[in-house]
Parts: sequence; structure tokens; C-alpha cells
Amino acid sequence: MRAFAQETARRIAPVPVRLVDERMSTVTAAQSMRASGVNAKKGRSRIDQAAAVVILQSALETERVSGSPPGQCVEVVV
Repeated sequence: MRAFAQETARRIAPVPVRLVDERMSTVTAAQSMRASGVNAKKGRSRIDQAAAVVILQSALETERVSGSPPGQCVEVVV
């Protein structure tokens, strides 16, 4: 994953690439979908989308609260 992140950072420099913790995002998304009444079968096909929303919301909230970009910055290796 880090090699992919470093290659991406190199290709899109000077745009920063940051790694954020995604652990538990799928669990959180699944719980949210169940609470919303989403059918388990239908939910499986959308769980990755819902988890991506959880990750983005968490990152944006972290930045709003702390005033700093979330996650770890990936350094460009030339």
C-alpha cells in the first residue's frame, strides 16, 4: 500500500497524498446501513461505497476539529 501511495504521490506532485486509518470503516458502514433498514443482500453490494463515505467523513471531521490535514503525508521519492 505504501509503495502505491508513494508512486501516486510522485505522479501527482505537488498535490499532497495522505494515508488515513480506515480500520473499522466497513463495520461502521454496515451498522449504519442496518440501522437505516437496508437489506443485508442489497447492502453487500454497496458496503464499499458506504465505507468510503465513512472514511471521508472521518477525515473531514478530523481536519475541521484539529485544523490540520488528517493522516500521514506520503513523501515524494524521486
